[in-house]
Amino acid sequence: MTEQALVTAFDSVLSDLDGVVYTGPHAIPGAVEALQRLAGFGVDLAYVTNNASRTPADVAAHLRGLGAPAEDHQVVSSAQAGARLLADKFPAGSKVLITGSDALAREVELVGMVPVRSADDGAAVVIQGFEPTLSWKELAEAAYAIENGAAWVATNTDMTIPQARGIAPGNGALVAAVRAATGKEPLVAGKPEAVLFHAAAERLGSSRPLVVGDRLDTDILGGNNAKMATAVVLTGVDTTETVLAARTAERPRFLLRTLAELFEPYPDVTGSNGIFSCGKSTASVADGTVSVSGDKDDVDSWRCACAAWWDAVPDAAVARAPELRWHGGSLE
Repeated sequence: MTEQALVTAFDSVLSDLDGVVYTGPHAIPGAVEALQRLAGFGVDLAYVTNNASRTPADVAAHLRGLGAPAEDHQVVSSAQAGARLLADKFPAGSKVLITGSDALAREVELVGMVPVRSADDGAAVVIQGFEPTLSWKELAEAAYAIENGAAWVATNTDMTIPQARGIAPGNGALVAAVRAATGKEPLVAGKPEAVLFHAAAERLGSSRPLVVGDRLDTDILGGNNAKMATAVVLTGVDTTETVLAARTAERPRFLLRTLAELFEPYPDVTGSNGIFSCGKSTASVADGTVSVSGDKDDVDSWRCACAAWWDAVPDAAVARAPELRWHGGSLE
């Protein structure tokens, strides 16, 4: 085990928000304090969010209200990525049907497009982003426009979003409703596409970023797509079980309980003769079963279980959960 904090290997942290920094309006315990510590280690910070319901300035103000370090330019949103995609593919002045927030409409205006709210306004393209007050009527307008030949861009396709009361439907669930009505597929601008992560790193001038998120299908897949180091935290959507079962493209490099573990040495995970060790835990695989010697509540047990399973199944196109057997004693 290296004696240096994990974060010292990187020059920036590109952090997700929902499920990492906060759930709903409230900060996750210890998250703000962890973010405040980054500057003392000389590590820059940017926030990469798929939530397109608020402007980067509003998000930054919310973060500052929680006590987290945040300037407006540190927030990189899927609404910005969606607007950039529109600018790349459509002429300036094109009419864009907004299926989402006023903040999304503002980003569309900033790239020279004309936001509209009705399919009867002759929209060339529909852009759809998360907005908690979105109604059936607005989803129907999107469907009408798409059926009439408009192109379709989704800021993101997260199926769920963590809230203070639990896990709620995300933009992906609303996109799925329009998909079911039209039979069409949108272009996706935000995570898990790599462009959002590259944009964040470029803003910071970062060459060694660490992507931190709570979702395998957006944060970790996107960071991996961007060829960056990735760390999943267990404070949001994904769990130790879903991380273990992850398909190859969504497997993180690091498994952390919370952001606070960025400032601890990351334990070595070693393998020999099919037995993988981490801390006091060991794991091996036989006949599709992962046998683990260690405490189920110890994240080191899951780290070595992941190493063993991923070594046994290196090319998984779909998520696959192994049978788990827990017992005491050493596997050696």
